[in-house]
Amino acid sequence: MTTKELQQKDADFIVGTYARNPVFISEGQGTSLTDGEGRTLVDFSSGIGVLSVGHTHPVWLGAVTAQAAKLAHISNLYHTQPMTELAEKLCNRTGMRKVFFANSGAEANEGAIKTARKYMSERYPGVRDTVLCLKNSFHGRTITTLSATGQDDYHKHFGPWPAGFAFTPANDLPALAKNCTENVGAIMIECIQGEGGVVPLEDDFLAKIAELCARRDILLVVDEIQTGVGRTGKFLCCEHYGLKPDIVTLAKGLGGGLPIGAILFSEKTMGTLGKGEHGSTFGGNPICCAGASAVMDIIDAPLLEQVERIGAYLKERLEGLPGVINVTGKGLMLGATLEAGMKNTDVVAACLEKGLVLLTAKEKLRFLPPLTITQGEIDAGLEILKYAISSLKKDN
Repeated sequence: MTTKELQQKDADFIVGTYARNPVFISEGQGTSLTDGEGRTLVDFSSGIGVLSVGHTHPVWLGAVTAQAAKLAHISNLYHTQPMTELAEKLCNRTGMRKVFFANSGAEANEGAIKTARKYMSERYPGVRDTVLCLKNSFHGRTITTLSATGQDDYHKHFGPWPAGFAFTPANDLPALAKNCTENVGAIMIECIQGEGGVVPLEDDFLAKIAELCARRDILLVVDEIQTGVGRTGKFLCCEHYGLKPDIVTLAKGLGGGLPIGAILFSEKTMGTLGKGEHGSTFGGNPICCAGASAVMDIIDAPLLEQVERIGAYLKERLEGLPGVINVTGKGLMLGATLEAGMKNTDVVAACLEKGLVLLTAKEKLRFLPPLTITQGEIDAGLEILKYAISSLKKDN
């Protein structure tokens, strides 16, 4: 099928909720993509942070195909080895105590909020009924996770909204003290706000949140959907700050390309949900868990060290590019602000035309390459980016 034919069928049969780029991606290998015309592209997006170990990593592929040949699905009324082994690896790696498996980041965050509400209702009935979230945050596209998302653009058309959420600005200590009222029973954060523009939370702000949660028995819920699974150079981004969350949510890079979400519970919260109080038909799917288990094995200490090292290299190179005025983020989760007059969408389109796949976040360029990317592959991609920026500056 040609790209034009595929685009027409897409328009005919798929709901138009995405502004797709006019490219037909047919294959992926490592950090490279192949389009319908046979062009090779450098992937600095990894499917919005999903292909954590690159496209079709041999260890991941072997685990997935072997499991698919044995058992594709069985309900959660039965035990399966892939789910149990993955849960054990996650608990051992993070220090959390128990895991619930879902299918996506939104589902994981939905379950985290549900858990927080039950915890509040059991221990502080009639007093605590509010989850405090941050302005500029993003936690998903379900009605409840949109209610927890602190961006007005996402709130058009879909109300009325579930009650029980309040917001405070990121990195604003006086506002945090004011907004963390007696009704607040949980605080939900991203250590780096990804969809909000790759905005890191400051050390003193995170320290104050941790102190408030510990002193007042407020649950600390950390959304690691985009920042987790090694993306920032630690398995969890909150490890950079010494945080000890009560609930952690994971998805994106965990499955290495397969749909999986996870809620991780601490000692405090692990017994909150009882039998029949939460569930997911496809949660813990054997193939997805086998793939995620392989990802856990691939993302070892040497790879995490490489992520920090190669991330610092990428950041330094970006800061030296003409047209880039600022770079934020950690590891291989970076955002680059462009000089005035340059649109990030124009740069992304120009890069795509020349063979580089990039993302945006607010007004920034966003970089989420596979964690396995090499320095040479970064250099190749940045040459395309440099050319695209230069071409657009000439046109202007």
